[in-house]
Amino acid sequence: MQVTETNAEGLKRAFKVQLEAREIDEKLTGRLVELGNNVKVPGFRPGKVPIQILKQRFGKSVMGEVLERAVTDSSNQALSERGLRPAMQPKIEITSFDEGKDLEYTIELELLPDVVPMDFSQIELERTVVEVAEAAVEETIADLAKSHKKTKPLEAPREARRGDVLVIDFAGTVDGEAYPGMSGEDHHLELGSSNFIAGFEDQLIGVGIGDTREVKVTFPKEYVNERLAGQDAVFKVTIKDMLESVPMAIDDELATTLGEADLAALKARVRERISAEYKEFGRSRLKRQLLDRLAEGHDFPVPESMVDVEFDAIWKQIEQDKEAGKLDPEDAEKDEDDLKSDYRDIAVRRVRLGLLISEVGRINAIEVTEEEANMALYREAQQYSGKERQVFEHYQKSPEAMANLRAPLFENKVVDFIIDLAKVTERSLTAEQLREEIEAEAADGAEPKKKPAEKKAAGKKAEKSDQEAEPKKKPAEKAAKKSS
Repeated sequence: MQVTETNAEGLKRAFKVQLEAREIDEKLTGRLVELGNNVKVPGFRPGKVPIQILKQRFGKSVMGEVLERAVTDSSNQALSERGLRPAMQPKIEITSFDEGKDLEYTIELELLPDVVPMDFSQIELERTVVEVAEAAVEETIADLAKSHKKTKPLEAPREARRGDVLVIDFAGTVDGEAYPGMSGEDHHLELGSSNFIAGFEDQLIGVGIGDTREVKVTFPKEYVNERLAGQDAVFKVTIKDMLESVPMAIDDELATTLGEADLAALKARVRERISAEYKEFGRSRLKRQLLDRLAEGHDFPVPESMVDVEFDAIWKQIEQDKEAGKLDPEDAEKDEDDLKSDYRDIAVRRVRLGLLISEVGRINAIEVTEEEANMALYREAQQYSGKERQVFEHYQKSPEAMANLRAPLFENKVVDFIIDLAKVTERSLTAEQLREEIEAEAADGAEPKKKPAEKKAAGKKAEKSDQEAEPKKKPAEKAAKKSS
């Protein structure tokens, strides 16, 4: 085998490889001998067929396999002998081959860069510790009481309002014709629940017991019944009774409804969940700081091929967001070339941080254990109630899916390793101080002021770079949802 380097620019390498015809013939002969031990050729016992007859009968059919193996083995040898670590799968192209002649092909690849981690003990970080206010606990429990409301008869006749439950008879028609499912009796309908077609419930606000109301609506175009999809309908609705919704009393009964022994136990659980949410948020902020420090402290070259793959994934999501009308207003105002340049920078940052984290993990023998991976798989399966078996089978059959499941576990273990080496101080804040701080950060970023529950933290480009975000709901709101 003769290997000639043709390019050594930066991380890029290119080689021209030549395998003599003799080598190819030896590999072909070896494969045919293997084949001859099993194939049946008239007049010969298995394993006794002359090589020339095997070449005549099977030579052309196995040549492709022989060439593929020859190229794979020789290219791996060429890279291994030079101690090269490809960043991506090398691009290999056969440039010349005829039977009885030398095989020539080219290898093009990019190398993984040499990564020298900074001194992590010099990194200074600040952990945000948020106090759980008693008001937040009370607010959450009040929300729980509202979400577990009861109904009772009206104390005095009045007009219906949002939140009331109407007992109705209804009958609908489309162009004067009634269809199955368009009528019902003694149906309990909560106004504002959006259980009926859009616009139906709104037209019943203001009715009284005994009233009859004609409701006009249009079925959605994607309605399950194709005969009704997109059609205008008229419903005759009779109000037979009206019930008032009232939240449960905040007492031991509410607590037992939610699976706790008494109100004190419920308050303790809510406080614990709110505290856990704030800790999760504090860690998210701490990780954001760390990734920023790591990005600032490392400037090694990154393989363009890896950046291309990362950018393509980012840009695909941007196009989907644009089509769905979910593109950030800041991005929507930019020229496409400028936007691509911004996200190209994000792709570079992601790749560089990924290579750094990978190298830190390798140097320090940080690994995701089977137990940790299995626990992550279990949590993933729990999100698909009733389909847990299919989820487990999918991951068991797909090494790529399992690798994607392990990746964030590995990243978090490396991040925790670095945080343990860094200088971390704590700063206590109230929930209100945190909200004000985030609003100030948002203002510095020229973004609309929103509550912590409604937006990501400042530095949106950095967040997009590493997919870190603040909780989408206030901790109290998330705790309420979990408690219920």
